[in-house]
Amino acid sequence: MGGAVGLGAVLAACGGSDSKDSAASGSKSADAGPWKFRDDRGQSAEAKSVPKNIVAFTGVAAALHDYGIEVKAVFGPTKTKDGKADVQAGDLDISKVEILGNVWGEFNVEKYAALGPELLVTAMWEKDALWYVPDQSKDKILKLAPSVALWAARTTIPKAIQRHEDLAASLGADVRAAGVVAAKTRFEKAAARLRAAAKAKPEIKVMIGSASQDLFYVSLAKMSADTLYFQELGVGFVEPKVDEAGFFENLSWENVDKYAADIIMMDNRSSALQPDALTSKPTWAQLPAVKAGQVIPRTTEPIYSYDKCAPILEDLAKAIEDAKKVA
Repeated sequence: MGGAVGLGAVLAACGGSDSKDSAASGSKSADAGPWKFRDDRGQSAEAKSVPKNIVAFTGVAAALHDYGIEVKAVFGPTKTKDGKADVQAGDLDISKVEILGNVWGEFNVEKYAALGPELLVTAMWEKDALWYVPDQSKDKILKLAPSVALWAARTTIPKAIQRHEDLAASLGADVRAAGVVAAKTRFEKAAARLRAAAKAKPEIKVMIGSASQDLFYVSLAKMSADTLYFQELGVGFVEPKVDEAGFFENLSWENVDKYAADIIMMDNRSSALQPDALTSKPTWAQLPAVKAGQVIPRTTEPIYSYDKCAPILEDLAKAIEDAKKVA
């Protein structure tokens, strides 16, 4: 990540992405014969038969799980310090997968090799940069199995879901199963509800935040797949003066009131401080949205299945429907 390590680590902590469409397609044949899938790098992963021994970034593994495709091992945020499933693990049973790495920069290459992997799958926030695959061991890792990278940026939620569905279908998933169809219907209803809520309350401004001990990060909506889509549905966002990378603006806690917002969406990942950990910061407590109780979680790295994305739209729609103009 173009300074892959530098920018990647910051994104891992705070979220962020670019916004352009990707155009790539997947083979949907799940026969025992040759398998091929063209990923979002424009590269084709190939195997003599449909891969079964799959290793994936945790969030991608969670999406595949929702389509009925299970992986043998994962890497990325999977288990919290108290041993529970990380928010990015979705419905994965984390006791049944090998965890090759749980934090940024951690990937056990020896364990990976011992699994006899047939396919590696991960997300991509910048072109050709494989999310949570460490730069220092990337070459060794990529020699061991074909790889697939799917955009988590330069796209919108519906397009990202479609690509994950394409991959799942190529691996043998029944994407017309009743549960998948029902989840898609729920997602479409949720999108219509969010569009209607945004239209009914155009005055409501939303700020996208992420907190660390020393800094508060305000993200630019068009740079992430989730918030770009919300913007397309009519949601109004605070527009920060972003840094050179273009993803977000860093604010000191003294200046956290720089922007007026009616709703604050806070990064829900385990790498970010959560709102209940910010009560000791007086400037946070004085924000109008905080005083009004209009702070909601933001799923910064969505699990790209209809099942997991529908509630994200529903929650934001409800927040806007219930919001008062306070800024």
